[in-house]
Amino acid sequence: MAKVKRAYFCRECGHEAPKWLGKCPSCGAWDSFTEEILAKESSSIPALVTGTALPSAHPQRVSDIRTGTTERIDTGNSEVNRVLGGGLVRGSLILLGGEPGIGKSTLSLQLALSANGLKTLYVSGEESAEQIKLRAERIGIHNEECIIYTETLLENIIAQIEELQPDVVVIDSIQTMYTNLVESSAGSVSQIRECAATLLKYAKGSGTAIFIIGHITKEGTIAGPKILEHIVDVVLQFEGDNNNIYRILRGIKNRFGATFEIGVFEMLGSGLRSVENPSEILLTHYDEPLSGIAVGSAVDGIRPYLIEVQALVSQAAYGTPQRNTTGYDTRRMNMLLAILEKRIGLKMYQKDVFLNFAGGFRISDTGVDLAIVAAIISSYFDRPLREGVALAGEIGLSGEVRPAPRTEQRIAEAARLGFKRIIVSGYASLPGKKRSGIEVIGINSVSELARHIFDRGGEEF
Repeated sequence: MAKVKRAYFCRECGHEAPKWLGKCPSCGAWDSFTEEILAKESSSIPALVTGTALPSAHPQRVSDIRTGTTERIDTGNSEVNRVLGGGLVRGSLILLGGEPGIGKSTLSLQLALSANGLKTLYVSGEESAEQIKLRAERIGIHNEECIIYTETLLENIIAQIEELQPDVVVIDSIQTMYTNLVESSAGSVSQIRECAATLLKYAKGSGTAIFIIGHITKEGTIAGPKILEHIVDVVLQFEGDNNNIYRILRGIKNRFGATFEIGVFEMLGSGLRSVENPSEILLTHYDEPLSGIAVGSAVDGIRPYLIEVQALVSQAAYGTPQRNTTGYDTRRMNMLLAILEKRIGLKMYQKDVFLNFAGGFRISDTGVDLAIVAAIISSYFDRPLREGVALAGEIGLSGEVRPAPRTEQRIAEAARLGFKRIIVSGYASLPGKKRSGIEVIGINSVSELARHIFDRGGEEF
């Protein structure tokens, strides 16, 4: 038995130090070291897996390396397949993170039940088998090949995986798992690192795809050492407002496909439903036109969709105007307000401005700048926008309208949903002015916007 020793680990990056430090020398985080008791050197990977060792490697030229097609496994969920890049890759280790109650366990159980023709093992360290059974009945998906196992000791889990030989394994969650080779409690930095390294070794050696669910901190990052995200092959973030029915599955890291792809789900009483067309749920139909509402053509990853932008501009009741946003960066909105005041002459310093996106979505796409400005101008003059108009463009500090990334896809999405015209940057190289039944209007400056979005033009400018 190795001598028990004490060590200090950084919660952010997993850096090990023999004594407590106020600032981590690796990542620079302050007050992030915690003390743990170890039974062995934590840098070694426990040899729990027998008969599944990786083949020995040898140096070889790049031209001599043989490549083949990566086999994909259909998860039974089109949105998850989209985010993963076409399906699940055998031998991959996937980390799924999200806020409490957002639906991580529900989504994982649906994947385990929907994988028809595949043997799945759902390992839970947080719920009993009866609780999982009740959720499965509520979801309404029946799969005889799905096996439920409630355990937290990693040695027992590996033994059951070797005995059952499943195609897909779900671990719920990595913070509840522990190994006897480390003396610290479950959820500590060393336990999470050792358990993740062991699961990675087994996945690569046996070809079993493994999902692991991870908790997040109050700052919104994955709990545990940062090295956990480096170990796994794919990192998925489950986002959304608990008060809203829509959820977004976002790919942050993917070694087998594109990153920053999204999948949209709707939380129902029977579980999570895939939303094939997000644009339809993010657009609201009103009986009469309303001011302060514009439709922006956004792109998240490689997926275009239309979203409703809502703005409210009112006279400031106090000395300092309010600037509140929901689902958008407040600092960028302040920049757009400064552009309107400097380049157009709107007295925004006297106005309270509130901005909201429909569906509870968080938008970071700069291509919706033009739609945000249009909604603010509409509310400022209390005039509704012309019907059937979508907008896509980025606004620079000098008031110029720059081309938004993937402008062609934004135009195609607006045309597919029946919009009559779309306003984009005039600097975009777009052959022709009308295509697929939609008129493409190009503007070079934000001062040209008003005469295209109002029925009677922008006389105020």
